[in-house]
Amino acid sequence: MRESLEKYFSRGQNIELIYLSKLNEISSRRVKILKVQDNSFQAYCFNRKAKRTFLITNVLAIAPVSLKESKVI
Repeated sequence: MRESLEKYFSRGQNIELIYLSKLNEISSRRVKILKVQDNSFQAYCFNRKAKRTFLITNVLAIAPVSLKESKVI
């Protein structure tokens, strides 16, 4: 998962992710990755309109957001 995050970060590509929160709730987020660290990454979350930190181990799935879709946000 980390390699995929680094790939999208290096391309500057927005992603959609399925994430398991600390409260064990599953959520879908559209984000722009700002920084990838050892066990986590920082991203701007378009849903929350704020910078957030995500644990890599809690990411269940990721997919790139197409350029056309990202302009809608």
